[in-house]
Amino acid sequence: MLSVLPGRTAWETSGHGIASKASEDPASLTDREKELGAILLAYSDVTERLKGAHDRLTQEVSRLRDELHVKNEALRRSERLAALGEMAAGLAHEIRNPLGGIALYASMLEQALADRPAEQSSATRISFGVRTLDRLVSEILEFAQEDRLEFQACRLGVVLSGAEEAAMPWAAEHDVTVSIAPEARNIELVCDVGRMRQVMINLMMNAVQAVDSGGTVKVAANHLSDGAGLEIEVLDDGPGITAELAGRIFNPFFTTKSSGTGLGLAIAHRIVEAHGGTVRAMNRNEGGARFVVRLPATSPAGRAVICD
Repeated sequence: MLSVLPGRTAWETSGHGIASKASEDPASLTDREKELGAILLAYSDVTERLKGAHDRLTQEVSRLRDELHVKNEALRRSERLAALGEMAAGLAHEIRNPLGGIALYASMLEQALADRPAEQSSATRISFGVRTLDRLVSEILEFAQEDRLEFQACRLGVVLSGAEEAAMPWAAEHDVTVSIAPEARNIELVCDVGRMRQVMINLMMNAVQAVDSGGTVKVAANHLSDGAGLEIEVLDDGPGITAELAGRIFNPFFTTKSSGTGLGLAIAHRIVEAHGGTVRAMNRNEGGARFVVRLPATSPAGRAVICD
C-alpha cells in the first residue's frame, strides 16, 4: 500500500505490479495522482524486466561455469596425454632398435634349425613374440605422433570401405555380423581420410570384440540438424559399458581384454580431437554400447581440398 499526501487519494499495487486507485472513479484523479500512477507502473515494469534479466544471467553464468569445467578437464587430459605420448615415443624408439636385431637373428635361427623341428619351434615362438612387441611399439608411436592432418572433402563411404575390410575377417572368425547403413556411405565430410579410417577401424574392431558369437555391429551416420557437422555411430549388442569403466575407456593402455595394448580407443580419441570433433561412449537403451563421433562441417582451418 502506498499513501499520498493528506486529503489525496491512496494508490494500491496489485500482485502483478500494476498501480490502481482505491477509488473506482477515473474522473476524480488529479494530474499528480496520474503522474504517480505512471511512475508506479514504469517502476513495476522495470523491476520485472530486471528480475527476468537476472534469472537469465544466472542461468548463463551456470552454463558457462559448467562449460569451463569441461574445457579445463579436456585441457588437463590433453596435457597428460601429450606428456605420456612424448615419454612413450622415446621408449618406443629405444626398444625398436634392439628389437630389429632380435627379429633378424630369430629369423636366421629358424632357417638354420630347419632340420631340427623341436628346436626350430622355439625360434618360431621367439619370432612371434618379437612381432607382437613390434606391433605394440608401432601403436605407441602412432599414439605419440603429432597429428598433421591432410583434409579432404569426400564421402564417408571412402572412409568406411577400408575399415570394413579390416573388420570383416575378425567378424567372420567370431560369427559377428557387421552392417553399414547404406545412406551412411553417401554422407559428405571433411577429414584426413587415412586417419579417420583408422578411427573407424579401431571403433569397429572394439565393437566386434565386445559382442558374443552371433552378435551384431552397426554403423550409421547423419548430418546434424543445425548444419554444424555430422555424427557417426558405431552400435553393438554386447554387454555395454559399466559405470566403473565409463570414465577410463579412452585412457591409453587401459583394456579389459586379455590381449591388446589398450591404445585403440585412445588413438581414435586423439585423432577425432585433432579434427576438431568429439567421441563419446554410452550404453544403448536396448542393450549394448554406442560410440558417437561428431565432426565439424569444415576442417579446423576452414579449408578443404576436394578429392577425386
